[in-house]
Amino acid sequence: MARCDFRLSTKRDVAAAKAFFRKAIKGQKGQGSGPRTVTLDGYAASHRAVREMKADGELAADTKLRSSKYLNNLVEQDHRGVKSRVGPTLGFKRFETAAITVAGIELKRRIRKGQFRLGRLRLRGRPAPAVWEAVLAAH
Repeated sequence: MARCDFRLSTKRDVAAAKAFFRKAIKGQKGQGSGPRTVTLDGYAASHRAVREMKADGELAADTKLRSSKYLNNLVEQDHRGVKSRVGPTLGFKRFETAAITVAGIELKRRIRKGQFRLGRLRLRGRPAPAVWEAVLAAH
């Protein structure tokens, strides 16, 4: 099961939704041609993006489309840690700065939760600061 946590964009429109879905599909290497089911919140642009991608052949025609009115609650719960770190910064002046900061916070959370593959870096069991330095040096 591939999962795309987030994609930071300046607007939440059909183009942004399509870019998000393309990122999610790209992350499904070797798992078929795309997702069998897409679960969305009630935002109309996301539903329109899926319909257009199915019509253009970017998504399989038999891809099921579901709606969940609680989907945003799950996403917000997962990103509560990011929000608590970004809040005290009093905002960002540039979009690029926000993107870099949020990506760093997400990476740190993934390392801490054990969701980052550390096999190639041979860092399993090392303290978080050592892992963090090695990951930054690898990129």
